[in-house]
Amino acid sequence: MAKHSSPFEVTCPCCNAVLKIDPDTRAVIAHTAAVKPKMFNDMEEAARAMKEQDNRRDSIFRQSVEAQRNAADLLEKKFQEAVRKAKETPDTGKPIRDFDLD
Repeated sequence: MAKHSSPFEVTCPCCNAVLKIDPDTRAVIAHTAAVKPKMFNDMEEAARAMKEQDNRRDSIFRQSVEAQRNAADLLEKKFQEAVRKAKETPDTGKPIRDFDLD
């Protein structure tokens, strides 16, 4: 006894495409892609957005260059702090392992 029910439509939650599904075979029989809105209204707005993106990229690059310049100083300070902590804490010898307690 095969049921002949009509296909139904489902909207994809990711891309908002419409899928038509056949309930008997449980297969997609049609696909309608979602309409994508225009990103920019005119070329001037697109050019402004490109310039802003370029400025942002340059700013991020300058920050990374500055961080690399200061990386050696930062590592040296961290090393000196670790040496200072190592000198302050006395060496208690060999650490006790769980195996040694048996």
